Amino acid sequence: MEETPKGSRLHIAIFGRRNAGKSSLINALTSQDIALVSDVPGTTTDPVYKAMEILPIGPVMIIDTAGIDDVGDLGALRVERTMQVLNKTDLAVMVIEPEQGVTEFEKELVKAIRKRNLPIAGVINKSDLLSISPEQLAQWSVEIDVPLIGISAKTGQGIEELKRLMIKLAPDDWEGPPLIGDLVSPGDTVVLVVPIDLAAPKGRLILPQVQTIRDLLDNDACAVVVKERELKEALAGLKQPPHLVVTDSQEFMKVGADTPPGVMLTSFSILLARHKGDLETLVTGAKAIDSLEPGDKVLIAEGCTHHRQADDIGKMKIPRWLRQNVGGELEFEWVSGGTFPPDLTKYKLIVHCGGCMLNRREMLYRLATAREAGVPIVNYGLLIAHLHGILHRALAPFPLAQMILTE
Repeated sequence: MEETPKGSRLHIAIFGRRNAGKSSLINALTSQDIALVSDVPGTTTDPVYKAMEILPIGPVMIIDTAGIDDVGDLGALRVERTMQVLNKTDLAVMVIEPEQGVTEFEKELVKAIRKRNLPIAGVINKSDLLSISPEQLAQWSVEIDVPLIGISAKTGQGIEELKRLMIKLAPDDWEGPPLIGDLVSPGDTVVLVVPIDLAAPKGRLILPQVQTIRDLLDNDACAVVVKERELKEALAGLKQPPHLVVTDSQEFMKVGADTPPGVMLTSFSILLARHKGDLETLVTGAKAIDSLEPGDKVLIAEGCTHHRQADDIGKMKIPRWLRQNVGGELEFEWVSGGTFPPDLTKYKLIVHCGGCMLNRREMLYRLATAREAGVPIVNYGLLIAHLHGILHRALAPFPLAQMILTE
């Protein structure tokens, strides 16, 4: 994999009224004609994503959005999608058109951004057409309590200053805890059990496996990669037991049986639960599985839109295992990609994928939405480990999360 995955990039979203110059600003930031630019208000209709690199931040995802002042029924839908982008935004940039200056639209946008505790930078665009005095700039900045700088996306004036401001405001903790690097020491051996996933493109491993290997190498650990059928032989061939075994969650039973009791065991999905979100919240959700009763409604959410196989984990296997555990029928609903229901109160349980294609901000938003609704949420790996009676062992690398099971 040559490019940084979308979910591992700092997400910087550009907001503002129609024709404020948001798309022009993205073109100026990237030095490319990425976004469609027009004098006609409302040219951008859906969020547009562009991967780039801003040093010293590193890989980022720039998001162009529709105008926050769009009108009509269709315009209202566009504004709704624009506001949904806040749920995955790490840093917000607000573009203000100088002729009208700060309006109620900007004030409401700032409130929505502040509500999510997001850093925000503001720019007054089109300085090549209308010059704004330092006094006016300072007044608007105080009015909305946002640092403002004057720029021209057309001429490039102020773009470097904006980049410096973005670097200054970028949150330090947006990546979350390491995937596995803090669980190993230099020289440790970690065995990765990697079944060949039919959903992965031919010749490739799936993303969490690749990211785990890279994190181990970055931390000077030794990664031994085997399929589930070769695990026992691989363990026998090592001079000493490995520090840790990480498996695909669907192979927990076989891998658990083949891994010596003294060796820590976990799964890629459980590693992602901590890296992308809040492991403790998801472990609490696992405890709620046994409270399900026949007739309850369960939401199964996936962050990507992969091609489903005949015995798909989310569509077939998990519903089957849950029905067996409950001893009766359950009502299931599915969502995928960027879709996540705003009202979760009708569900008794939410089962989420590992979230490898989502950024941490969006995963935390989904967890927070579930907590506010009072609905337990668990991810695939934790659910599978619980239903197969191996969850306590699978949480051995995470003692605090393990303690939740005994509370």
